[in-house]
Amino acid sequence: MAWALKLPLTDEVIESGLVQDFDASLSGIGQELGAGAYSMSDVLALPIFKQEESNLPPDSDNKILPFQYVLCAATSPAVKLHDETLTYLNQGQSYEIIMLDNRKIGELPEISGKMVKSIIRVVFHDRRLQYTEHQQLEGWRWNRPGDRILDLDIPMSVGIIDPRANPTQLNTVEFLWEPSKRTSVFIQVHCISTEFTMRKHGGEKGVPFRIQIDTFKENESGEYAEHLHSASCQVKVFKPKGADRKQKTDREKMEKRAPQEKEKYQPSYETTILTECSPWPEVTYVNNSPSPGFSSTPNSFPVAEGNGSPNHQPEPVVPVVDNLLPTATPQDAQQWLLRNRFSPFCRLFTNFSGADLLKLTREDVIQICGPADGIRLFNALKGRVVRPRLTVYVCQESQQSRENKHENGDSPNSTFYVYHAIYLEELTAGELTEKLAQLFNISPRQINQIFKQGPTGIHVLVSDEMIQNFQDEICFILHTMKDETSDGYHIILK
Repeated sequence: MAWALKLPLTDEVIESGLVQDFDASLSGIGQELGAGAYSMSDVLALPIFKQEESNLPPDSDNKILPFQYVLCAATSPAVKLHDETLTYLNQGQSYEIIMLDNRKIGELPEISGKMVKSIIRVVFHDRRLQYTEHQQLEGWRWNRPGDRILDLDIPMSVGIIDPRANPTQLNTVEFLWEPSKRTSVFIQVHCISTEFTMRKHGGEKGVPFRIQIDTFKENESGEYAEHLHSASCQVKVFKPKGADRKQKTDREKMEKRAPQEKEKYQPSYETTILTECSPWPEVTYVNNSPSPGFSSTPNSFPVAEGNGSPNHQPEPVVPVVDNLLPTATPQDAQQWLLRNRFSPFCRLFTNFSGADLLKLTREDVIQICGPADGIRLFNALKGRVVRPRLTVYVCQESQQSRENKHENGDSPNSTFYVYHAIYLEELTAGELTEKLAQLFNISPRQINQIFKQGPTGIHVLVSDEMIQNFQDEICFILHTMKDETSDGYHIILK
């Protein structure tokens, strides 16, 4: 019986000793984090938890984040706590992006067991370069013919189906994948950040890019057009091995900083989590405007035998004034931008109506589009007409008409001529040939030579230099001759 009473006393002693040991083991935790008592909020304030929280939507947003994308490349340690992560990549090296199914139970059941489509893009991070993306990419294409900005490393990728790379979209790839299966895609970026800097004298600071992934599900029509999720991260691309050197340099710089300064910067994470962003806007570039053309039928420029002039003269082509109206819908505004050669900015002005565009000031347009295109767009919006460098008035002999009325005591049947204005910008013989062909409604190839009648009736061949020395608003009567050796014609300026 004594033994039975002693056992509880022994357990109480053992339990008391364990509690004291456990309290002693916790005594240093609060001191390591700083003065004061231990608080879990201090731990949650660490950068690693901040990064995870930044990838989640606010509690007030009931958004579904069905997917998560992880780029297997280390982030830079030289990034401040509240800034976006920055990741360095080597040009042409394959980097894995893990596609994770992040859905909760019961969320988006319509995509369970089905394919989704993801589009990966390499785009500009700077807003200034985003506005001129089309010109920047076209310039890169010109300097690197046959190359692509973004490629898929298909042999290393897992779980992707029907990978595609549009030849006209150098910075975009797409593929299908099933969220319930393991999927990882390997990408290669072939452009480097310094290729888009203003000057190239060595040592320039390269521009940052964004790797963005947009995922879509299939709609009732069988098209992958319903947006599900978009995420992106900021990267810089260096020449081979350059990213490794840059990462090492940043790490060495951070090691030299004082402990208080280090606390202001994020640690370097082994992988990069793409954060949620807006979907990349899609604009279909369709130009419905008719293409200019010329009639090439020989009968469109008939002449009498020997010296003569055309016996049929259609009305000259008058350029249509294409002013944007305030009542134009966003669709009409898109078509107007395309017709006036502003297609690089169609995506930017996707939802702008005519009234919205016309409200933009000159400074607004220049800031958005840059000085060159901004001034051109502003002038087009305001309907400003640029004065031509040279105006030439021409009249055909067949257009002479008789006036049947007496004026100022003159005899009847007095003659007068009807002239047409030709506006020249380049001041070349080729431009004059094209404008005369439009006037006659023929092909420029049917005009063999243009002569100017000189002293004593000689025919002087019209050259670029001669046109550049024409006086503004000079007048000519056009005389045409059939070329005996071909189906063309000669035009004489009298």
